[in-house]
Amino acid sequence: MQRFALIGAGFIGAVHARNLAADPGVDLRLVADLDPARADAVAAAHGARGTTDLDAVFDRDEIDAVLIASSTDTHASNLRRAAAAGIAALVEKPIDLDLDRAREVVREVEAADIPAMVDFNRRFDRDHAALRRIVADGGIGELQLLQLTSRGPELPPIDYLRVSGGQMRDQAVHFFDLARWIADEEVVEVHAMGSALADPRVAEVGDVDTSSTTLRLASGAIVQIDCLRCTGYGYDERIEAAGSAGLVESARMRSGGVTRFAGTRAEADGLHAGWFERVQPTYAAALRSFVEALETGSPVGATLRDGLAAQAIAEAATRSLASGRTEPVVHD
Repeated sequence: MQRFALIGAGFIGAVHARNLAADPGVDLRLVADLDPARADAVAAAHGARGTTDLDAVFDRDEIDAVLIASSTDTHASNLRRAAAAGIAALVEKPIDLDLDRAREVVREVEAADIPAMVDFNRRFDRDHAALRRIVADGGIGELQLLQLTSRGPELPPIDYLRVSGGQMRDQAVHFFDLARWIADEEVVEVHAMGSALADPRVAEVGDVDTSSTTLRLASGAIVQIDCLRCTGYGYDERIEAAGSAGLVESARMRSGGVTRFAGTRAEADGLHAGWFERVQPTYAAALRSFVEALETGSPVGATLRDGLAAQAIAEAATRSLASGRTEPVVHD
């Protein structure tokens, strides 16, 4: 079994703790957090030990792998420590909000030659993965147009948006990754438009809550991504790929499959209440993939280079929002 330490005992850390404890290939040893009470509470719920001591986390004699779910500004430093200790790492996105610093950290991790994966969990959505297989197998011919939708039910707290890096880096980046993963090619240029429509305070912190982004792939195929922070009708995520010989769709997912018909009307289950309810199973699936890679020596599901590529698209999209122009994607 892989001996794991978890860094971060907040909301997403608690999600990871449950999945780590439930995975048959994992021995969850430590949960680390700056708040000792929070670390102890999450650890105790899953038979682990809570700590505030990162030296214990990066002890190669006791720990084989670390899952980094701490605050964004600590991802890079924790990756560096994992590399120095020779410990495998699964890290939440982004590697660092500053792309140049992220690139520097990735070079250090690659030099240390440790297994490392970015938790782009939507790659492990069953329907999204099936869509990708159909595209890869030529089931729709040559890819021409890829459309992705990410629409959330309610605006995150303004204090969160203030430090999130903006909609392109925080929300859309998952779909930038999905686009290049599905198409299996790089994005060369981006044009983004956005507005703050749900709350004027979003504009005051320099962000948008409603956006449409167009990407051009190296082949010339087009990707369209629309993102809303606040819909009022539930969480809406879907993908459609159109090609020279057909179309494949990963449809919006309802919370249930029941429809009641009465007279001339029909009443059906709506969408999931929030993004987490929709994507929750993908976190466990991403972890399982990472553990299997550690067990077998096979490639991880989303490399740090994948993380950099998606972040480079996000940076170009952020520049485009400000400039109003199409911006090139600068790859490392």
